[in-house]
This record gives sequence, C-alpha cells and structure tokens, in this order.
Amino acid sequence: MDVGIIGFPLRHSISPVFQQAAIDDIGLDITYNLWETPSSQLEDRVNSLRGKNILGANVTVPYKQAVIPYLDTLVGSAKILQSVNTIVNQNGLLEGHNTDVYGFITSLQEEKGFNCQGKNILVLGSGGVGRAVILTLADQIAERLLIANRTINKAETLVSELASVTPIAVCSLDEQHIKDASSPVSWDLIVNCTSIGMRYTDLETLSPISADIMRKGALVYDLVYNPPVTVLLKLAADAGLDTLGGLGMLIHQGAQAFRLWTNEDPNIPIMFQAARQAIY
Repeated sequence: MDVGIIGFPLRHSISPVFQQAAIDDIGLDITYNLWETPSSQLEDRVNSLRGKNILGANVTVPYKQAVIPYLDTLVGSAKILQSVNTIVNQNGLLEGHNTDVYGFITSLQEEKGFNCQGKNILVLGSGGVGRAVILTLADQIAERLLIANRTINKAETLVSELASVTPIAVCSLDEQHIKDASSPVSWDLIVNCTSIGMRYTDLETLSPISADIMRKGALVYDLVYNPPVTVLLKLAADAGLDTLGGLGMLIHQGAQAFRLWTNEDPNIPIMFQAARQAIY
C-alpha cells in the first residue's frame, strides 16, 4: 500500500521520515512517498489517489485549497475552512480532511499548557494553516484576535467566513500597521503562520516581525519547523520570551492523518525522534 505527501516544492518536508518510522514501528506494509507535484500535474496526481493500493495523502503548500475541486467530499473542519491537508481514499472516493486544527491546539496545550481563553493573540498570515489556526483560536474564545496578512482583503474575507464571538481585527503584515493595530494591547500569544524563516527558501534569514512587536510575557509560536530555531524564535528568545517551534504541530497533525488512513494509533515519541534526527 502507498500513501504520500503532495506539494511543490517539497525539499523542506520531513513527513516521509516520521510517517515511515510510525508505519514501520507497527509493522504495516505501507510506503510513504514524496510526491512533488507541479501545478500542471495536480489534477492527475489527486485522481491517482483513487487507486486500490493508495490510502491517501497529506497535502501541503501551495495546494491545501487547490485540491478541493478534485475531491468528492469535505469532512469536518475542512468543510468549514475550505482547506485540506489530508486526503483519505474510501474505496475510490476521496475525502478531504483538515488535521491542522487538531495539531495546532494539541501542541500548544501539551507542550506549553497554554489556554487561549481570554487571551490577546496576534496571528501572522491567513493562508491554509493560518485559516486552521484562526478557526481554532476563535473557537477557544480568545479575548481578541488580530490577523496581520500581506493582503488585507483576503484576511477580511476569512473573518467574514468564520463567524465567531471573538472580536477579530485585520491589518497589513507591515511593522507599523501591526504596531498601530496593537496599541494598547499586549499580546499573550504571537503565532507565525507564514513561510517566512523556512529553510531552503529565500526567506530563511528573515523574520515576519521584529522584537519591537514582542512584548514581555508573550509566547511566540512559529509554525515553521525547519529549521528548528527560526530567526523569529531567536529574536524572541533573545528578548527573554517563551517560544515554541512548529515541530509539535507537524507531528500531531501527521499522527491524526495516520489514524485516518490506518485506523491505528501511531507511536508519537518515535515520530518525534525520527523528525528531530531529520532536521537537527
């Protein structure tokens, strides 16, 4: 049997490493593949998942929304978010799921014991994973959410789609705009959902914000997992702030996908061990 990850490019992905480690630990006859797919081949790649020997796939940037027209149904939060990171082959019918919501909140709670209720939270980016994060935080009844995005109207559209009791404001992903929108709020949590700082990209040496935005007492959570310590996390640590990298979210969302494909619980410590060996 086969399963894999669809995206472009995929040089940064370590999903095959930790997913295969979990597969082998249980002794399943499954191979996890790296399916780097140019946009011109996306439809054919997704349709190939209907094969009898294919369990499904993970989906990463830039295809979390682009795959939707080629699927038969969306399940749970994937339907609300219109964002898919896991595809399950159910006897030739393709289900779209989103396990980012589970991965994000599980990592935040298990690794930091952070309770979002009543907190002021700044979210950088509102793309595929950003949509999942914003939905999760709104559902957790955060006190206030500010979404800083490169394109303001995209963030505004997302806010209108995700009706919530949590007040959500939007601004440009620009230092001064964030400062203006932040005043006089002191952020309890700052979450980077952009790809700024990701290894093997032109953005690896950059941070989405400077230390000026990070006020004392904030937890800075960077969903970029490779490298383990991004420029953003280094700036935060140097400023004396608590930090959390994206590896935990990656593992927990992957573990949930594993359960959907196999109906088995993976060995989470083995997944973490394999992932750390791949990026350190």
